[in-house]
Amino acid sequence: MNTISYHYDAEKITTGILHIGVGNFHRAHQQFYTNAILESEDQKQWGVCGVCLLPSDENIVRSLRAQNLEYSLTVCGRNGTDEVYKIGSLRELIWGVEDPEAVINKIADPSVKLITLTITEGGYNLDKETGAFILNGEKIQHDVKNPGTPSTVFGFVAEGLRRRKRKNSGGITILSCDNLQHNGNTAKRAFTTFIEAQDKELVEWMKTHVSFPNSMVDRITPAVSPEDVERLNEKSGIEDLAPVYCEDFIQWVIEDNFIAGRPAWERAGVEFTDDVTAFENMKLSLLNASHTLLSYPSFLMGYRKVDQAMEDQDVVKFVRNFMDTDITPLVPAPKNTDLEDYKKTLIERFANHSVSDQVSRLCFDGISKFPVYIIPNLIIMIKAGMDLTRVAFLTASYRHYLKYRTDDHGHSYEIGEPWLTAEDQKLIDDENALAFLGLSAFKGADLKGSVKFTELYTEFANQIKNKGTGPVLKSIIK
Repeated sequence: MNTISYHYDAEKITTGILHIGVGNFHRAHQQFYTNAILESEDQKQWGVCGVCLLPSDENIVRSLRAQNLEYSLTVCGRNGTDEVYKIGSLRELIWGVEDPEAVINKIADPSVKLITLTITEGGYNLDKETGAFILNGEKIQHDVKNPGTPSTVFGFVAEGLRRRKRKNSGGITILSCDNLQHNGNTAKRAFTTFIEAQDKELVEWMKTHVSFPNSMVDRITPAVSPEDVERLNEKSGIEDLAPVYCEDFIQWVIEDNFIAGRPAWERAGVEFTDDVTAFENMKLSLLNASHTLLSYPSFLMGYRKVDQAMEDQDVVKFVRNFMDTDITPLVPAPKNTDLEDYKKTLIERFANHSVSDQVSRLCFDGISKFPVYIIPNLIIMIKAGMDLTRVAFLTASYRHYLKYRTDDHGHSYEIGEPWLTAEDQKLIDDENALAFLGLSAFKGADLKGSVKFTELYTEFANQIKNKGTGPVLKSIIK
């Protein structure tokens, strides 16, 4: 196995980027690009200061600190050849639970020109129906009223910006790296709404000192189990407490709207553009939506790895029919992009045995994923009178997954839905399948108002319960 080490002197790198949410995807994606450009003499000021804000982050913080913040990234090739990169671009790591003042002061540091975020789709705290920021939550209200002792990402950023303003530290860019439509606009709405409730003067300052570019990110990065740690270290020969692995495909398209300068990420393959909309639509509607589409049926059929599910030709046809029939008419290809080639590559990526992503990871937090990946196109499909078969089957599969918690083979499982409300649970528990269509994940669409959708969905819900997911899937593929 080929190991690629960085050649820059890590001790001479300074931190110009503060990243909130030091998870696997960030370490396989943004750090990968940043690690590459730090080889250039004129980029030494763009090292990353990582920030973790959750109590559950303790393990990753301790592991990375134990090895001087360096870690290994195994890039798994579709041809079966893997490459290991040693990543040294993470130069500082602050755990907000342990030292909240350090987080705030770092945001206010004039050398920091860029805050990047991977806080998940649900982390932006938006109402699924209106898209408005939810101000009345307990933690949010605490942070609005107690600016000096924040606990949420919004409170930390607000207090950091306030000190930045007070110190005349200059402008800063906040760059979302999460899978959201117009993620920069979304981040701007969330942070601005919060700060307006807390400090109207600061909002005025932000208008000329903070920018929020949109971006599209892409690289399949599975969760890492203890068994994976052992396997990756055995293959690489590196004793790493926090290794990461990912696919060989990588993409990052960013709106070039940086108020205080930016890294020259284009040298490592990042594409800067005036408008990322077409790239966002393509990726969210084809990759992310297809991931959601295959997740619940595949899990119910007993598959636990995505590449195993993609060995089932029924699953492959199901996904390909969705891409070709349901989504392609709605997604204009970005400039210089061959949509047919993009879809073919997606199928190859899903089937990559070296990555072997977890189906459970794709199932996780459907409440936040449906409103972003599925509902926008479903609304268009209903209005246009398009075929709703596959999306109705997906919705019925999602209900079965949440309600019965037992797959086709009788194996029980736990669900991962951090944003599920008590009201959602009542709708899941209801024996009337139509009640489920009132779930918070579907609030943006009037699913009950479509006779065509409700008939298909109700029939699929009954069939899955009586026959199992696999036979029902087989009946709908072309």
